[in-house]
Amino acid sequence: MNKNSLSDTRELLAEAKRSILFTTVRPEVVMEKGEGLYLWDTDGEKYLDFVGGWAVTSLGHSPAVIAKALARQSKVLVNASPSFLNIPMIEYARLLVNHSCFDRVFFASSGAEANEGAIKLARKYGSLYRDGAFEIITTVNSFHGRTLATMSATGKKKWKNLFEPKVPGFIHVPLNDFAALKAAVNSRTCAVMLEPIQGEGGVLEVDPGYIRQLRQLCDEQGILLIFDEVQTGLARTGKLFAYQHYGVEPDVMTLAKGIGGGFPLAALLVKERFNIFEAGDQGGTYSGQPLAMAVGLAVMQEVLEKNLVDNAAMQGEYIQKKLRELAARFQLTNIRGKGLLLAFDLPTEQGAEVVAACLRQGLLVNSPQPATIRLMPALIVNTAEIDWMTEILANVLQEVLG
Repeated sequence: MNKNSLSDTRELLAEAKRSILFTTVRPEVVMEKGEGLYLWDTDGEKYLDFVGGWAVTSLGHSPAVIAKALARQSKVLVNASPSFLNIPMIEYARLLVNHSCFDRVFFASSGAEANEGAIKLARKYGSLYRDGAFEIITTVNSFHGRTLATMSATGKKKWKNLFEPKVPGFIHVPLNDFAALKAAVNSRTCAVMLEPIQGEGGVLEVDPGYIRQLRQLCDEQGILLIFDEVQTGLARTGKLFAYQHYGVEPDVMTLAKGIGGGFPLAALLVKERFNIFEAGDQGGTYSGQPLAMAVGLAVMQEVLEKNLVDNAAMQGEYIQKKLRELAARFQLTNIRGKGLLLAFDLPTEQGAEVVAACLRQGLLVNSPQPATIRLMPALIVNTAEIDWMTEILANVLQEVLG
């Protein structure tokens, strides 16, 4: 062991308090290792993970395919700068376009970065084809990232006055209110941007009819339709991409989270007619970074080869069945979502208490809203793990709700 290493959990927590910039309240736990659906902390406690880093660890923790991809690629080429193409970059781009409705890909490192790229593309389109149009319509309760521009695009009410002045040009309308959206479109509008399912908003899904009306409106007005699939993309909803549920194709799509399986990776996908960036308009130091490209390629190949799209759909249905069994006993309502992006509402605003009690009993869940519990397990989850989750959750609900 390194002579400067910290030996126990108390020392680690004390050092974290001393040296890590405060941005959020974290539990007094230090995670040390993970495998499959499980995490272990530095005290040896084991946790069944139904958060997955907010739908990030799509193949579970420490999957062999990622370890192998990193080991193989790191022996060949770690970085050549974004000025050059590299083999895994080209192979991964080909795989993405061959399995989607898109023609071109730009790679980034985070969902916010991909969404920034989509915003810039929309404004570039507005400057070229809509007489300088720059406004982008998004939805109330949406989440698009934590950069200043993506926070401005986000529809979280509690962020309204944070870090003012915000980036101008974003109009927020209620989700699924087509009349409000249509009324917001004007000569300054260049795009509509939305999540097919609002994850951070509480797993709120767009209505299929609303999506179809929106696609028609964008076509009629000559404005871009952007889907933020940072959380819903790559099998999470029981389809490879969430747009495939609705029979509608967006013009632009962003991906992140699960496409890297835990490795920082994001992508901006566009149709050929929107391949309009000029040299220097868009870039990034780690765009197309070979390690990330090798991981993304390996993750997507694993999802396709192991048929994890169907597993997400099947296991998601099983989770909903188990939640319905708990619903009458604990007055749970509004069980919702698609695939393995699911949520339900508690009878009272005790989400934080449920999350804390689950942690004590070895289960990780998330509460994006005060009365909402969200579940986002890895795509490899099985029925035995779902049964174990349900048993712990029932014990916790009995403890918290009575």
